[in-house]
Amino acid sequence: MTPSSELLQSSNQPSDFPNESSSERSANETTEATPPTLKSQGSKPMQPRQPKNAWAIFASTFVTIFLAEIGDKTQLTTLLMTAESHKPWVVFAGAGSALVLTSLLGVLVGRWLASRIQPKTLERAAGISLLVISGLLFWEVFSH
Repeated sequence: MTPSSELLQSSNQPSDFPNESSSERSANETTEATPPTLKSQGSKPMQPRQPKNAWAIFASTFVTIFLAEIGDKTQLTTLLMTAESHKPWVVFAGAGSALVLTSLLGVLVGRWLASRIQPKTLERAAGISLLVISGLLFWEVFSH
């Protein structure tokens, strides 16, 4: 008995071919090109994992933006403007409206770019842009 047929017998999964002897099963197992778990998926290439619904997209976007915005220039600016004006709700309305408008602009430009540029190219360009901005900020901080 071969190790692969021992594994098959030790598992509690039924054989696809109930009338085969263990030697026939062993021969079939060694000639199969794909593991049984991938066999059920067919020959389609694996797709990247995508959120299943709008709530998953919303949650992912919310958490990403929320964490990115904590302690950034916008938050510090609204903090200072609130302290100066003593009108927190007016500052909140102005800052919230500005963030909504900039987010809308980002969505519209993103949709336009996605229709003209491959996602991988867009991803690389964004990464390079962030590296350039980081380099410029690093240079500004340490050159003075």
